[in-house]
Amino acid sequence: MNLTGNWNYPTSVRFGVGRIAELADVCRSQGIQRPLLVTDSGLARASITTAALDALRGAGLGVELFCDLKPNPVEANLAGGLDAWRAGKHDGVIAFGGGSGLDMGKLIAFMSGQTRPVWDFEDIGDYWTRADDSRIAPVIAVPTTAGTGSEVGRAAVIIDERTHTKRIIFHPKMMPRVVISDPALTVGMPAKVTAGTGMDALSHCLEAYCAPGFHPLADGIAVEGMRLVANALVKAVHTPSDLEARAQMLAAAAMGATAFQKGLGGMHALSHPVGALYDTHHGMTNATFMPYVLQFNRTAIEERITRLAAYLRLPSPGFDSFLAFVLKLRKDIGVPHTLVELGVDDRQADLIADMAIVDPSAGGNPLPLTRDDVARIFDAALHGRL
Repeated sequence: MNLTGNWNYPTSVRFGVGRIAELADVCRSQGIQRPLLVTDSGLARASITTAALDALRGAGLGVELFCDLKPNPVEANLAGGLDAWRAGKHDGVIAFGGGSGLDMGKLIAFMSGQTRPVWDFEDIGDYWTRADDSRIAPVIAVPTTAGTGSEVGRAAVIIDERTHTKRIIFHPKMMPRVVISDPALTVGMPAKVTAGTGMDALSHCLEAYCAPGFHPLADGIAVEGMRLVANALVKAVHTPSDLEARAQMLAAAAMGATAFQKGLGGMHALSHPVGALYDTHHGMTNATFMPYVLQFNRTAIEERITRLAAYLRLPSPGFDSFLAFVLKLRKDIGVPHTLVELGVDDRQADLIADMAIVDPSAGGNPLPLTRDDVARIFDAALHGRL
């Protein structure tokens, strides 16, 4: 099967094994001569990163590295990145890595020309119109994990340490101009990271598909994304060198992020505060919450899930067969069944409920969420009660 292509939806995507070799040419095509490569500290030492830096320097580009990022980035990381941007007189960003590197790279490029605080551009109403969009620097995105899909997104997540909340910063021109999606870059991911990021892709597709409203474009992308996850995630976890499985997961991640412009839901509304308070892996947290949120939403999504189960060719297609599929997939790749196994306790349960109900994702849930509802879902996930 030929898994190579040039796509322009939702942005220009160069997809295929070995396409990282095109990075220098892509920089030049966007007028970038002095890129700032933004990634996390762990990936900074990886061979895929050092090889990319060497190739850019060999091509005569004045690239420098910024890698002072937490797994869940905070405002101080953004400030450090902007200092590096100014000190190096950079003219573009290469956002390289998983969610933290991609999001922070996009934020640095976005904020490089702004004078207002980053919080003034939170994804609320028309806050994005406050930005001077003529001063947003170009971004080239290079994902090295298959989960967040941030490479095709117009937003970035950053933790506000004052309130211990994850905030979403949005602007239409935050979308990277070009994406290089090379499945070979994801081969070195540890099995646990492959599992967590892969389940993040599934959660994006699933919540987008179940979100209320008429958006058949998003629904179609989400459904096919879930088929790719069902086909490839276990292979990618247990046979990490399987490039076809890696390619399918990388595509599914981009599809999830493309689809969730329709909306998300209770999984993300709960995982955001849990991640902010307990520093858990976002995708793994979504995966842990997944069956409990599905069960809560059953009355609103049963018909839709039955259609999905038929598309996935599950036996006796219906809600129960899909829930069984989710539970088996989680077990096969080592997803915890309870929040306790993630290191979460009930000491901040009230605060989590307060935060979840006002999370922007909550509004996309198929059933309206009350504070009591999210408290019950959290308690069920904490103790494993389905």
